[in-house]
Amino acid sequence: MSRTKSLNHYHDCDTITYNRLNLYINLGLSALNNFTFKLECQCDRTDARVGQFHTPHGVVHTPRFMPVGTLANVKTVTPAQLKDCKAEMVLANTYHLHLQPGEDIVSEAGGLHKFMNWDGPILTDSGGFQVFSLSEIRSISEEGVQFRSPRDGNMINLTPEKSIQIQNQLGADVIMAFDECAPYPATYEAVKLAGQRTTRWLERCTKAHDRKNDQALFGIVQGGVYLDLRQQSARELIEFDLPGYAIGGVSVGEPPELIEKIVKAITPLLPVDKPRYLMGVGTYKEMAQAVAAGIDLFDCVIPTRFARHSVALVRGERWNLKNQKFKRDFTPIDNECGCYACQNFSRAYVSHLVRSQEILGYTLLSIHNITELIRFTQQMRQAIIDNQFVERFGHYLTEPSSFTEEIQP
Repeated sequence: MSRTKSLNHYHDCDTITYNRLNLYINLGLSALNNFTFKLECQCDRTDARVGQFHTPHGVVHTPRFMPVGTLANVKTVTPAQLKDCKAEMVLANTYHLHLQPGEDIVSEAGGLHKFMNWDGPILTDSGGFQVFSLSEIRSISEEGVQFRSPRDGNMINLTPEKSIQIQNQLGADVIMAFDECAPYPATYEAVKLAGQRTTRWLERCTKAHDRKNDQALFGIVQGGVYLDLRQQSARELIEFDLPGYAIGGVSVGEPPELIEKIVKAITPLLPVDKPRYLMGVGTYKEMAQAVAAGIDLFDCVIPTRFARHSVALVRGERWNLKNQKFKRDFTPIDNECGCYACQNFSRAYVSHLVRSQEILGYTLLSIHNITELIRFTQQMRQAIIDNQFVERFGHYLTEPSSFTEEIQP
């Protein structure tokens, strides 16, 4: 099947990227100590691809959405329920776990996997995004970031070495480099300096990393909305030959069309034999666009945050279960969903729970929303395998919006 003209923009990668693709398709596996990424197949009309990311705690079948468990728990959801949602890899956050309970306690418990009773792969963010969001109570230097703890007011120094040391103690399968996430908007010069510092900090992270055999260190491409700075960051990070790469500093307030532009321009520059991770993105449209560009992994707080605001994600739409129309609607949240919430409870019951501010309502909506976004990435995966990605998901590549506010008649 030939590539259509309307999708040519997904192939703005240079000749060396195509040569590497052919090489690694033939090789099949790229050895990364205890980590391997197997590229199974690729869409012949976009850069969408199917792979398997092997970690010490299991396989992640890509493309895949990863639920966020900031404080070593996905809010209101148990590990057993996460398994039922088909979650494979979950996230935890270095910054928050350093503040509470502290990495020493997690380490004494046997690491994050035992502490939170999750036997699948775990990824920890470096804490960079959270620290840099504390603009009123932090200062940045070449050494690192100094900030006042929002918990007790004590001053904390977080450096690349400290971030890696914390993550080594936490024991996740994938750890992220400490980076400087520039805000939006920011001047070209400020973003340039942040990107250069991110590269220098990455070098310090690699030197401080003491568990290279059982923890994969991913680098994070920065550069704001400036494509030349993004390209420079990507090329510098690739020189470190890391087990995986992420695109960070997106979804920080910039318009969605700029996110799409960044992802389409930068993803082809990242090694084809390594997993590619788009940080903080989890809407239908943005994930479909990113998969079309060659992204493998996603995370976002949307499923549980929406649940706590009484919102269900249903086949591309967003429904507020507090709406009057659901009070006497005795059908499942989604008739086509096999999750625990949809198989056992009605919209009317969940509406009653969230109106009453009962925790069970938030749990049921979280279970459904997590299942929904994981299923969405599973469906994209199957569509790529079936060579039907454009036919089944092409509308997301052109639609102006990911959500509609209300249930459709």
